[in-house]
Amino acid sequence: MDFLIHHMLRSSAARFPEREALVRANERLSYADVWQRSSSLASGLRELGLQRGQRVGIYLEASIAQVISIFSVSMTGGVYVPVNAMLFPEQALHIAQDCGMTVLITSQQKLSELATVLNQIPSLKYIVVVPSVSSAASMENTAGVSAPMFSFDDLVQSPAPKKWNDAGISKDLAAILYTSGSTGRPKGVMLSHANVVAGSSIVSTYLEIDHQDRILAVLPFSFDAGMNQLMTAFQQGGTLVLINFVLGNEIVSVLAKERITGLAGVPTLWSLLVQHHSNLRKTPLPHLRYITNTGGALPQNVLATLREYLSGTKIFLMYGLTEAFRSTYLPPEELDRRPTSMGKAIPDTEILILNERNQLCGAGEIGQLVHRGPTVSMGYWNQPETTNQILRPNPLLPPELGDCERVCYSGDLVKSDSEGFLYYVGRRDTMIKSSGYRISPTEVEETLFRSGKIHHAAVIGIPDVALGQTIKAFVVPIKDQHVDTAALLAFCAAKMPRYMVPKSIEIVPELPKTSSGKVDYPALRRREGL
Repeated sequence: MDFLIHHMLRSSAARFPEREALVRANERLSYADVWQRSSSLASGLRELGLQRGQRVGIYLEASIAQVISIFSVSMTGGVYVPVNAMLFPEQALHIAQDCGMTVLITSQQKLSELATVLNQIPSLKYIVVVPSVSSAASMENTAGVSAPMFSFDDLVQSPAPKKWNDAGISKDLAAILYTSGSTGRPKGVMLSHANVVAGSSIVSTYLEIDHQDRILAVLPFSFDAGMNQLMTAFQQGGTLVLINFVLGNEIVSVLAKERITGLAGVPTLWSLLVQHHSNLRKTPLPHLRYITNTGGALPQNVLATLREYLSGTKIFLMYGLTEAFRSTYLPPEELDRRPTSMGKAIPDTEILILNERNQLCGAGEIGQLVHRGPTVSMGYWNQPETTNQILRPNPLLPPELGDCERVCYSGDLVKSDSEGFLYYVGRRDTMIKSSGYRISPTEVEETLFRSGKIHHAAVIGIPDVALGQTIKAFVVPIKDQHVDTAALLAFCAAKMPRYMVPKSIEIVPELPKTSSGKVDYPALRRREGL
């Protein structure tokens, strides 16, 4: 019975020990190889003293080591915390401090970048470095940090027990994925083993994924949809191909070379692949059975081009949120009739559209999307009040059942047609969604303030066909300070990932305020004609 994350790997290794499981460039591992390396690393982590429930940060680019680390942490009973490789050291520091990280698994390059902040993580006991260098001592001298360091390659050679005695049950915390909220810094969404296993089973069902599939992983594992690529592949005994890409044609080349059958992406990826210089049009991809879109609405012109270029490939449009994973999908056969629809609920899930009085909305009425089902997360790490705002008792259950079920209030406004298909209307808060990422305006504003030239700042999202939204900043300079917007954008680019950098900055004498003295964001949107 597969009720823990690493059970999915164990079952596939038992069924298909010699089948190709994991590919990264020229390195190819069978299921037996992945199980053996994961078991050995887990044994090594236990020898270091990793205890059940302790958090392990995995700050790596797409790699064999990243996958091995995820499964090995599950085997120890620990909690894995994937950190997006695009994040800057101070952002990674926030995650490490917030979750109380005990172990950090990272590369030598990332370690060098983190050297100035690592000593600000009091909970950090060990650092595991990929790839290894000659000795732990030289690693410590190179990094200049106090936490003991160990070689990933050495730990992967640790003797593993013939049989693992699992510590934990399906309700235990398995992973923490950090996602931005409408205010403040990113919050850690807590996922149980049951959440992850259920999400894998559900997606495998409607995408009909099996052991013959070869899935290309282009989304980071710190993104719920990216992590699902890993989990569905390993649950079903398929093959996962990893790639770090810069150009769209690199993806097209791997799709053909590796005979990829499934690919998930966000709107920016699809926009990249349909550009005029892309090889997608002229590259035969007979094996590509399906593609999926998530992280925002797919522009209609991009969808039309994908359908033209990939006429033999099924296209699934999906909607989801980290706090409840996937919520809806549109079957490919509905694309002609309703190309702008989010579809209907995924299997074993019910989507409720509720008004402000927690009553069900009728067809055409706008209400909040509320998700119920086995993928509803455990809430936000160490934030019970915020958790209670989004995870609430199911208001439609009879009172005799009491408070026995929590449902996820998404904050997204939707409506349905007469046949029950859903359509996205907008956000209830100020969240910006760009390039598939949820971006906190506050976090961008804080970076602008750090330039030392800004007295006030406000950030809003501007609709964009390709990106979903772009970021526009309004800034009020400190008195007698000259602000060069190009220099300010360059400052932001040095402090934040590309997707968080404003597209434009407008200097204003003052920001509109509400009667309570807060920035009037709706007034800024009206100013932009939104």
